[in-house]
Amino acid sequence: MWQTTSKNTKIILASFFLLLGILLYSNFKKSPELISKNRAESLLFNRDNSLKKVMVKPPYIYLTTESATYKIAADAIEKEKLFSNSKDKYLVEYYEESTETMDMILFVLLLFIMLYVLYIMRESRATQTKLIEKQKHEAAKQQDIGKLNIVAQRSAIDFSDVAGLKDVKEELDEIIDFLRNPDKYREHGIRLPKGVLLVGPPGVGKTLVAKAVAGEANVPFFYQSAASFVQIYVGMGAKRVSELFAKAKEMAPSIIFIDELDAVGKSRGGQSNEEREATLNQLLTEMDGFEESSGVMVIAASNKIEVLDEALLRAGRFDRRVHIGLPDFGERVSTLNLYLKGKKHNVNVKCIANMTIGFNSAALATLVNEAALYTLRLNKEFIETIDVESVKEKVLLGKHKIKTYSDEERKIQSLYQAAKAVTASWLEVEYEKVGIVSSSFIPHHNEILSKTVLENELKVLLAGRIATQKVYSELFSNAKEDIKLAKLLSHKIIEEFAMTEEYFASPHQVQELLENANDEVTSLLSKLALVVENVSNYLLENESITATETKRIIDDLF
Repeated sequence: MWQTTSKNTKIILASFFLLLGILLYSNFKKSPELISKNRAESLLFNRDNSLKKVMVKPPYIYLTTESATYKIAADAIEKEKLFSNSKDKYLVEYYEESTETMDMILFVLLLFIMLYVLYIMRESRATQTKLIEKQKHEAAKQQDIGKLNIVAQRSAIDFSDVAGLKDVKEELDEIIDFLRNPDKYREHGIRLPKGVLLVGPPGVGKTLVAKAVAGEANVPFFYQSAASFVQIYVGMGAKRVSELFAKAKEMAPSIIFIDELDAVGKSRGGQSNEEREATLNQLLTEMDGFEESSGVMVIAASNKIEVLDEALLRAGRFDRRVHIGLPDFGERVSTLNLYLKGKKHNVNVKCIANMTIGFNSAALATLVNEAALYTLRLNKEFIETIDVESVKEKVLLGKHKIKTYSDEERKIQSLYQAAKAVTASWLEVEYEKVGIVSSSFIPHHNEILSKTVLENELKVLLAGRIATQKVYSELFSNAKEDIKLAKLLSHKIIEEFAMTEEYFASPHQVQELLENANDEVTSLLSKLALVVENVSNYLLENESITATETKRIIDDLF
């Protein structure tokens, strides 16, 4: 910007001095000789043709010959006589008034314009200088703020403060032991994951779990929201990531917790964001730079694992994923007991847990707090079940994402999910857990798949719809996600994987595959109707069932 301004200044100054030179030359060149009337008439009216041009510029008449220019007062020569006698002898140029004065006025005007332009340019440069200084000051301020935010915390929370989540705690026990006894793992040459990704819907306690891990391990805890890394100034986010990891390494063993990882970890495709990509690249670089058993564990949380960049999920980075789902009945009982601890109450916890299906941990905490406030407003000494029921709708209206079911809906959903669990167990499709509030069935399988394996997964996706339709003689909307996945999977089997006799498939073959799978599942569920009923009852009571428990029920009946 400064270079451009300097160039413009040179051009304007050059033009100014050129114009000044032209005006000075025109005003100060050699003045014409003043002659008498007789000599002027001799030049005007003689016949030797020495006069070439006559210019009338009051108050003078200028006579130009081949060798010189002369002037005479304009009033001394009659203008009519001058024009009538000119004919072809000389050219007469006539001006109503003198241009000398106009030249001077024009010169002064241009001079003022030039001075004004120079003044404006000087002010512009001063403004630009101030702006640059302000930006530098703000950048330095941002750097200072970034440094101040990176402060190690000591977590006062442990697993006793986290209700339920038994499977999650068991999976994280290994991480805690590594942070407590890193030498034990170094001696055996064992390398634990550098990063753990906590995946689950909002409000299920991902941040609380990370703090509990730090509290159990008794190590420094560095909390950062990924959104805070993305700054206005390019490169600032990457710098803060680097400072965060440097500080954590200094205080190892330690835990870095990055909340809302998808703020910087979204897949790098489509619309680009230079600052976000630079921050993500720095995060990947820092995790690659970890030495084995360095004593620093990175824990991150995300609501949407599907939007994360593949580079984050590969081995050596966030290669261990812990899924935290909505709490089932038993976990809600534990959570409610935890939040009611220290409060005077006569609450039927199991009754409240039963009516809060679909509530996450944060919603349950809000429910208990609202019930306590409601009790206080009524000047009651104890929180009662009716108080919790009274504020339930208020919590529901404030939490639009909460799913809750009526008693009839619970029966439909438990039958739906029971049919899927039984079909998966019978066809040996691996899964971890199926629950009433589960939005979808997620199988675990290898990279190379046979047609039989894929068809079995397709049958599992169709099982819930077939079971509920048979019992209720009706189709329900809760099957929409599974049917969508079943359609996609059938298209893959026929068109993408070409698992047909012909290489070029037709839509008819996709429909035929779905119909055949539907018929086989219908026949299978007819034989296993009693098993489905028992699993459905188990789900109504416990809200979730593992593959092991499902197989136990099948074995007891066959």
